[in-house]
Amino acid sequence: MTDVADDTTAPRGATVSPATSTTQAPVVGRATARPTARVAGGRRGPGPAWRKRAEIAFFVAPALLLFLFFVVWPIVKAVQFSLYRWKGFGPLVDFVGLRNYVSVLQNDVFTDALQHNLTIVVCSILIQLPLGLAIALLLNRRLWGQGVLRTIIFVPYVLAEVIAGVVWFQLLQPQYGVIDAVLGVVGLEGPPQGWLGTPDKAMIAVIAVLTWKYLGLAVILFLAGLQGVPEELYEASQLDGASWWQTQRRITIPLLGPTVRTWAFLSMIGSLQLFDMVWILTKGGPANATTTMVTFLVTEGTKRQNFGIASAASVILFVVALTFALLYQRFVMRRDTQDPAPRKKAHR
Repeated sequence: MTDVADDTTAPRGATVSPATSTTQAPVVGRATARPTARVAGGRRGPGPAWRKRAEIAFFVAPALLLFLFFVVWPIVKAVQFSLYRWKGFGPLVDFVGLRNYVSVLQNDVFTDALQHNLTIVVCSILIQLPLGLAIALLLNRRLWGQGVLRTIIFVPYVLAEVIAGVVWFQLLQPQYGVIDAVLGVVGLEGPPQGWLGTPDKAMIAVIAVLTWKYLGLAVILFLAGLQGVPEELYEASQLDGASWWQTQRRITIPLLGPTVRTWAFLSMIGSLQLFDMVWILTKGGPANATTTMVTFLVTEGTKRQNFGIASAASVILFVVALTFALLYQRFVMRRDTQDPAPRKKAHR
């Protein structure tokens, strides 16, 4: 008699080992293990990469359209207008090429305005940086009324430029201004024509108002940067016997470097594009003593109806600001994006 288990006989020429099981799982190769991304009809379905790109395009498209409509398109139109002699109405028919740019660059008022902008850039950094850093270091310590002091410092920056400009315009008047009255109490006298009416004093007054207005931004940014300095470093410096000045010079200021460079970049770009405060205080006067590049192009466009000249001046302003920004990013802020650890060369 034969067993039922022996009914499964192997084909001729094959040997069956008694130690192996008669039923084994089939071996699946790599080709059969790959998942297929096909759907009904034989077409491939949308993969995760395409779905992610579609989501990014959906969320970025509105902002990109706004950027193209409100930034890129005005720049293109300004370049177009700058190539024509145009009074603001009618078609663009009087093509002059680059003559408007030559007229702007040869205009003494515009070159003086460029110098005024550069003066404001330098003075803003040289005055606001040490003052803001000193106030930030003071307010970073435990003081009575610390929150009130921070609010007082930051309130001028929150005020609208129009309100601040009108207030300071009234304060600097020679007849009823408070500034001249305070100077008279201590035995000093202001300029006979007022601070804003004297050519060699108007720029000083504008820089003083700008310092009062934008010093709060520097203080707030520096305070935020000071919060990121580890307390362990201060404790270690105290254990090593370092003085307060040595601690600030060796620890605080180097670690505050990225914040200072960011603030300086914002201050530089804002000073190059300065308009509202100067326009409210002096409108570029007296005798063009406080004219900036923006006040120049506004005056040429709105008062003299030279929209071609104004457009050329706006393009030059854009190029100057872009050049400053790129150079600053390249030589100053580049250190904040570099890897602090130098990469080792790979050996073959």
